[in-house]
Amino acid sequence: MHWPEQKAEIHTINLSLLSYKNIHLSILREDTLHPTISGNKYRKLKYNLLEANRLGIKKILTFGGAFSNHIAATSAAGAEFGFETIGIIRGDELARKKELNPTLQLAQENGMSLKFIDRTTYRNKTSQSFLEELQQEFGKVYIIPEGGTNSFAVKGCEEIIDERMRDFQYICCPVGTAGTISGIIKTLNNNQIALGFPALKNAHFLHNEIKKYTLSTNYELINDFHFNGYAKISEELIKFVKTLYQQTNIPLDLVYTGKMLFGLFSMIENDCFLPGTNILAIHTGGLQGNKGMGLDFDE
Repeated sequence: MHWPEQKAEIHTINLSLLSYKNIHLSILREDTLHPTISGNKYRKLKYNLLEANRLGIKKILTFGGAFSNHIAATSAAGAEFGFETIGIIRGDELARKKELNPTLQLAQENGMSLKFIDRTTYRNKTSQSFLEELQQEFGKVYIIPEGGTNSFAVKGCEEIIDERMRDFQYICCPVGTAGTISGIIKTLNNNQIALGFPALKNAHFLHNEIKKYTLSTNYELINDFHFNGYAKISEELIKFVKTLYQQTNIPLDLVYTGKMLFGLFSMIENDCFLPGTNILAIHTGGLQGNKGMGLDFDE
């Protein structure tokens, strides 16, 4: 199995606020790595699928919610690299709806089998007994956790950072399950700091998740821009994402990168960075989720 090596382009952002504050901001366009295996999911899935292939397992089972980027990307990777995919989806009420939402419809079109389970049962997604039940139901499967984060995923995310990025004092990324930021932290120089913007409310547990993969402390979590929780959005956020698209022609997702850049611009406006600071923001993809939230940049 061959997984193509990709290097994302770095786009410099030229806006009046940045000039006024003397802040240098660039965006790493990880969202353009692949048309359907988007952004950090391309990184997270790489070594997981290579490991499954090494083990001779051609069936991938994973977990996610109704709008999960990970579910969409796993289904696309399975279709491209010849794996059967199974998605364990949170919320058995979804099975009773007449139509699937755009994310789950895309996953199904990519050949993913969907199993909807109630939210109480879904909480057992990491328990060994529940995973063994799934192995008995579906046969020999390679299991990837919700959000895709494990040691193989972190290894893939270490490849986000390269020598082009050594002059940036801050590397910013959205945070969901902490896999992406963990890989980034592991590759930074001592004079660089990773800023993580959790999409989740009450995300203090993420420090313990990061410690599973690195003991480095050159990072900070910015917990002020989650908009009341995962997949929660507001008119203010939508307006920001649309305006930035008009100014830069860079589309953002509303759950992760949109919130990060909203927070980052708020911090710049409030002088949280010294003049002359060089900042790189990681665009982690996930644009497929916008359709389910009523945002279409083609309109």
